[in-house]
Amino acid sequence: MGTSLQTDGSSRKNVLITSLLFMGLAHIVHFKQYVKGVFYALVEIIFLVCSPMLYDGIRKMVLLGKIREQYTYEVRAHEHFWLIEGMITLVIIGMFAVVYYISVRGALNTYREFCYEGKLKTNRESLSGTMGKSFPIFGLAPTFILIAFFVVVPLLFSACVAFTDFSLPYHYPPKNPINWVGFENFAAMFGGDATWTEAFGRVAVWTLIWGLVATLSSYFAGLFVAVILNEAKMKLTPVFRIIFILPYAVPSVISMLVWKNLLNGEFGTINAMIKEFGGTGFSWLTDKSILPNVMCLVVNLWAGFPYFMLLMMGTMTAISSDVFEAAKIDGANKWQIFKSITLPLVIYQTLPLMIMSFTFNINNFGAVYFLTGGGPALADTNRTFAGGTDILVTWIYKLTVDQMKYNYGAVLAILVFVVLAPFAIFNFMNTKSFKEGEL
Repeated sequence: MGTSLQTDGSSRKNVLITSLLFMGLAHIVHFKQYVKGVFYALVEIIFLVCSPMLYDGIRKMVLLGKIREQYTYEVRAHEHFWLIEGMITLVIIGMFAVVYYISVRGALNTYREFCYEGKLKTNRESLSGTMGKSFPIFGLAPTFILIAFFVVVPLLFSACVAFTDFSLPYHYPPKNPINWVGFENFAAMFGGDATWTEAFGRVAVWTLIWGLVATLSSYFAGLFVAVILNEAKMKLTPVFRIIFILPYAVPSVISMLVWKNLLNGEFGTINAMIKEFGGTGFSWLTDKSILPNVMCLVVNLWAGFPYFMLLMMGTMTAISSDVFEAAKIDGANKWQIFKSITLPLVIYQTLPLMIMSFTFNINNFGAVYFLTGGGPALADTNRTFAGGTDILVTWIYKLTVDQMKYNYGAVLAILVFVVLAPFAIFNFMNTKSFKEGEL
């Protein structure tokens, strides 16, 4: 059969049809590449054998809540796992489609080489060429599979939950079913329910303010301290560097809990000192005003500026001293040197890190939760569970872990992803490895 192939390209259609009929068939029939063809054929056979289980996984996911009577009480107790099974099934089908595409493309490439060389390659030549060309694919395949099952599947599951009513107390298995509800959760969050919409707007605005102010304050505070330490001609400069690094070196959970005790409105150390001087103290973390929000930013500044200080000092050290000497010879003073040389170079080198710091602060769970717990409670907190200092990620935690409102938590998770993904992609696309790398 292989000798019936024409070198003028007229047999391409036959090769394409054969490769589409069954995976690996073209390799066996036309090119006598038995090892490669049998491998592809085994992949499809295994897929066909497992197809009833794959069909059941898709069926349970699509008919979620409608076929639960067909299963025992013990199976219904894990009804929410049907979504995960469906996601895993979709990933497996996607992988099978990729392998099928590779087999068809491989058959067409083999025929193209046959037309160019005028003869078929032996099995040994074919395997040798395949291993050489496909080595990166084989090397990355385990990582790709792990990412598919441990990253893609959880992301798809979280996205799907946003389109269900999975929550306590009325839609939680095994007693109550989980149903697909379309965009009802999005509609409630974005205008359908005034209470939830108001809470979402408040938390979203504060999250953006928190991300921007926390990032910019830490960035410029780190820059200021780095400049002072870099310009200071003191023997104790290394000591100050160590002292300023300590807040960054101590685990943030411990730091936040210590500050929580220091700022306690009833028995905190700071209020005790104020009262010793005749003051009345403040409700630093529980006041209904913006004071708790301000204290979150202040404490985050204390914990966050050392990171940028280290970055700035490293960048300043890398700047050639010849540049500064030339500026001094031209008559520039220290402020002019800083404004025209140091600051532009430092910002150029650290701007991508500042963007990534913004994305980190948007999701900085510990800086808020371990300090204020998201409080203080507001008028709508009893229903929406969103406190005065809650950012989106702490609100998601409360909705899912504390209240088991998984549907609303998933909606917020999708929103966070939509907001942060462009920043992460932009930062990655501007890295040197992406611009100069070859895919």
